[in-house]
Amino acid sequence: MAQATRDEGKKVNSDINVTPMVDVMLVLLIIFMVVTPMLNNKVNVELPQAAAAVVMEDANKEDSIVVAVTRDGKTFLGGDQITADTLGPKISEKLENKTDKRVYFRGDQRANYGKVMEAIDGIRTAGVSQLGMIADKPLI
Repeated sequence: MAQATRDEGKKVNSDINVTPMVDVMLVLLIIFMVVTPMLNNKVNVELPQAAAAVVMEDANKEDSIVVAVTRDGKTFLGGDQITADTLGPKISEKLENKTDKRVYFRGDQRANYGKVMEAIDGIRTAGVSQLGMIADKPLI
């Protein structure tokens, strides 16, 4: 009578298959590449179109000061909603340590003109030397 022995334990595959991990990492990279540009504009505003619009690359920087007025008249400093009364002092705080006293303004094309002017007046009372009005170029 012979006894059968198994040789399964002698050939253990200890290699790690990294192909699925690389696939997941590439998908995550693509997702982050698509989502990151959308994070700059924290407030959804339908910008007016201007044929003579100039590209302002500094408006997309992380430390730039952006004021937005939405269609319903709400005022935002960056991503935080504030009142028109507190806009000037908050901008003054942010501009204290900066050499570039530039603020960018994003106004919805259907916003109340009075609300837009209140926001611009608040920006000017903060001592802003340059105000960049952000608009879209027409596709034509």
